[in-house]
Amino acid sequence: MQRYLAAFDQGTTGSTVLLCALDGRILAKVNVEIPAYYPQPGWVEHEPESWWSSSLEALKLAQAEAGVQPEGCCAVGVTNQRETTALWSRSDGTPLGRAIVWQDRRTAQQCEALRAQGFETLLRDRAGLVVDPYFSGTKLAWLLKENGLHARAKAGEIAFGTVDAFMVHKLTAGARHVTDPSNASRTMLYNIHTRRWDDDLAAALEVPLALLPEVVPSSGAIGVTKGVPGLPDGTPITGMAGDQNAALFGQGCFDLGDAKCTYGTGAFLLKNVGPEPKASEHRLLSTIAWQVGEQVTYALEGSAFVAGAAVQWLRDALGIISQSAEVEALALEVESSDGVIFVPALAGLGAPHWQPDARGILTGLTRGATKAHIARATLEGIAWQIVDLCSAIEADGGVPLATLRVDGGASENNLLLQIQADCLGKVVERPRNIETTALGAVYLAGLGAGVWSHTDELRALNPVDSTFEPTGDAEARREALARWHEAVKRTAPL
Repeated sequence: MQRYLAAFDQGTTGSTVLLCALDGRILAKVNVEIPAYYPQPGWVEHEPESWWSSSLEALKLAQAEAGVQPEGCCAVGVTNQRETTALWSRSDGTPLGRAIVWQDRRTAQQCEALRAQGFETLLRDRAGLVVDPYFSGTKLAWLLKENGLHARAKAGEIAFGTVDAFMVHKLTAGARHVTDPSNASRTMLYNIHTRRWDDDLAAALEVPLALLPEVVPSSGAIGVTKGVPGLPDGTPITGMAGDQNAALFGQGCFDLGDAKCTYGTGAFLLKNVGPEPKASEHRLLSTIAWQVGEQVTYALEGSAFVAGAAVQWLRDALGIISQSAEVEALALEVESSDGVIFVPALAGLGAPHWQPDARGILTGLTRGATKAHIARATLEGIAWQIVDLCSAIEADGGVPLATLRVDGGASENNLLLQIQADCLGKVVERPRNIETTALGAVYLAGLGAGVWSHTDELRALNPVDSTFEPTGDAEARREALARWHEAVKRTAPL
């Protein structure tokens, strides 16, 4: 019987299940899309049960594709879209309404009020974050207030969780209400120095501590399955991490200074900074990358909220492509964007700007501009956002990045990666398997289950497959970056 590890990767647009042999070979990967809801401008919601149902469907299809039996599963790992916030009843697990997705901006005014009260200093010192609607804390506070749930929360009748906690709740038939440090550190409620829920942060956000899950290591004994179609009862759950942290792990960024960028719905740059947190002077985030046993690894992170989602916007809103994959061929119809610049601030601007009210702009249009120019400007806009993040992360660390490791669905686009190399003036490396988020969950689960005994065994499992060398000269690059920054200034709302 084929023995394997299974990873549930619950993302913003769908749920993926990856099955991996114990020697690291990928046996199957299946994605099932989930719906999102946009009840008001700037609001984004999910039905939590869709995370679970789509994951079960993906598991069934992946097992059929790989030709494996449920009994062959040695261990399970979970990775997830971070910051997305859900509430459910402790008694029966019923979700208390829709979840608020990480992209949602409804708490922007609440964040402004918190900043005016001086909360950001406390938050940065304790949690390593900035005050922004991106994170879970103000989403959770909004759900409690708007739905009148404070009394039930204080009474311990309600559970809060990011997506990982909900998935483990379902996998264990409600037996476990847990999260890991990588997800906890994105809530605005977790002290990354003491590695405990913080009383002062919770009080400032009016969040009862009784809501919060237990924090357990990212790799180790997390729980066992019960009543899960496609998995025997008692299958160990031994890996759990937020998606970007799992991708850092899946890229083999185990050493101080290693960095990667994942291009998904958004784009996320993380750099391993070792066993102690590092404060950022350039508005990046200090966060926990993962915890294996008692060993904690920290990271610096910069986030661009819209990356692959910009291509989806070209497809769904403008209709200039019918499938996302078509953007590369369309952009290749022209040799340059010919002065067209697109700043994809469709959900505000993340690091290092942190402007939740920013709006996307398309500038430099002439009568000769075509949809091909817009497509190319979209890819350039994604790349320039990453340049800003790399500049900030280099300034904080004081050491230039020699290369940039990349992954995620949008990294299949060769033109995007060549543009990225050109804009950065650095080598860009893409691994053989770009699904490093799910791989990271597999690796964490395998370590936790004893399949592998040390991260050194993981380094060779996903080697570099493609390398993109920068072209063009430094002066042209500086001029283009200046034009980009001028466009970014114009994203402020009128």
